[in-house]
Amino acid sequence: MKKKSKRYREMVAAVGEEALKESHPIPEAVALMKKTATAKFNESVELVIHLNVDPRKSDQLVRGSYSLPHGTGKTMRVIAFAEGEAAEAAKAAGAIEVGGEELAKKIQDGWLDFDIAIAHPSMMRYVGALGKMLGPKGLMPSPKSGTVTDRVADAVGEFAAGKIEFRTDQQANIAVCVGQAGFEEEKIAENIKSIINHINSMRPAVVKGNFMLSAKLSSTMGLGFALAI
Repeated sequence: MKKKSKRYREMVAAVGEEALKESHPIPEAVALMKKTATAKFNESVELVIHLNVDPRKSDQLVRGSYSLPHGTGKTMRVIAFAEGEAAEAAKAAGAIEVGGEELAKKIQDGWLDFDIAIAHPSMMRYVGALGKMLGPKGLMPSPKSGTVTDRVADAVGEFAAGKIEFRTDQQANIAVCVGQAGFEEEKIAENIKSIINHINSMRPAVVKGNFMLSAKLSSTMGLGFALAI
C-alpha cells in the first residue's frame, strides 16, 4: 500500500477520519474544507455534483451558465467573436481579444490563452470551424450556456466578473468553482446553496427518482467532503 504523505496525514488529523466517511450539511462541509485548505496560495473551492442522468442523451444533458451570489474570486479571460460596434463594446466590457475571421485563425494556429469565448450569432460562420478544437476543452460558444448571444458586451462583462459555465461530463458529473478558500464560510455556503438550487431547477422531465445522487466539496489541494443534499 502506498504510504500517505505527511501533508495528507496532517489534513486527516485536523478533521478526523470519520469526517471523510460521513455526509455533512453545507455549512459544516465548508468549515471542514477550510481546515484542509492549507496550501501556500488561495485555493479554489470546487463542488462536484453527480446527477442521475444519461449525458449521452440530448434530453438529459444539463448545461448552462450562472452568476454566483458572491462570484468565484477569479477574473476570467474572455474573448469575443464580434465585429463593428459589438466588437468595440465587447472590448470596453473587458474582452482581452476581439475579432472575427482573424481571431478564429489565431485560435486555429494554437492560441488558447483564454477561459471563456463569447460569440455574436453572426460570427458562428467562423466559430463553427473551431468545434473540434474548442469543444473538448469546454471552450466552444453555445446558446445554451449564454455564450452565443446578441448581447455580446453584457455577456463579456458577466463572465469576466466570474459568471460560471457548467455542463454534465461523460460520467454525469457537474464540476464548478464556488469560490476561494479565503472567502468567508457564509459566502461559500451561499454560493453552494445557490448553484445547487439552480441546477435542481434544470431537472430534465424524463428523470425519475433522485436527480442529485451525491455531491462533494473540496479545495484545490485539500480533502473531499460529501454533502448531505
